[in-house]
Amino acid sequence: MDVKEKVKLIYNALDDKKAEDITIIDIQGISVLADYFIVADANNQNQLTAMQDNVEEELHKKSIHASQVEGNRQSTWILLDFDDVIVHLFSKEDRLFYDLERIWQDGKKVNISEL
Repeated sequence: MDVKEKVKLIYNALDDKKAEDITIIDIQGISVLADYFIVADANNQNQLTAMQDNVEEELHKKSIHASQVEGNRQSTWILLDFDDVIVHLFSKEDRLFYDLERIWQDGKKVNISEL
């Protein structure tokens, strides 16, 4: 599976769980960490957990597993590292506080329809 297909799969898994403000940032050429960041937030802890579970389940169906997961069921920021795509799931408050979109403003925001 190529990286754009992986991004679409993750986006759709998040959208299925009503993730809010799903943002795709293309960081190719500005970072060796990954090719894309996907950032989304949830209204509550249960939704955050459901978003994480659905992303992991949908990628597992394609035999793709996170190389690293940071955060747990009580965390308000969960990071899922799928090597070329890193997913950041936040509570609304933490997303505003950490403001990854500002930190990675040199990256290009990508609309899902562009992939």
